[in-house]
Amino acid sequence: MKFAKEIRVGNIIMVEDKPFIVLRSDVNGSSRTGFTYKWKMKNLLTNAPLENVFRGDDKFDVVVLDKKPVTYSYFADPLYVFMDEEYNQYEIEEENMGDAINYLKDGMECEAVFYDGKAISVELPTTIARLVVYSEPAVKGNTSGNVLKEAKIENAIEDKQHTVMVPLFVSTDDVIEIDTRTNEYKKVVRN
Repeated sequence: MKFAKEIRVGNIIMVEDKPFIVLRSDVNGSSRTGFTYKWKMKNLLTNAPLENVFRGDDKFDVVVLDKKPVTYSYFADPLYVFMDEEYNQYEIEEENMGDAINYLKDGMECEAVFYDGKAISVELPTTIARLVVYSEPAVKGNTSGNVLKEAKIENAIEDKQHTVMVPLFVSTDDVIEIDTRTNEYKKVVRN
């Protein structure tokens, strides 16, 4: 058990017997009146958001989740199927996938996150390289400043094709590096 004042962003805690990840923490108060902690959290089982305020001396169970390297296999609507090195299959519901859906590709390696022996979500590598399948050509004279345009990237699921904002010089068939946490373009890997 940890006090609320010891909980950090990224910790997984139990609230009303459900696992929540702390996404944001705002501290208010003073040492004389006592501190309160306003947390923005997400339920790991249902992806439902929750905001709540706790006192600094409230106690929480901190959960350490198991992780295992897996490879994306296929989409069996509404489940995404992953396989580990022993050929065990793990099914994860679409609503628990979050932004990972945008970057999935056949054979992609990632980590499955387990709670109570069940795969509940997947964590992607921090940066990935993806092929730009469509991007508007740059318009001559529109290159001053930090001008961005949309680029569609390759994805395992056609109807989930994702767009990323890229500089004007990026074109179709370029391979770009993307930060999966922020959905930001990093650099061109191959033209």
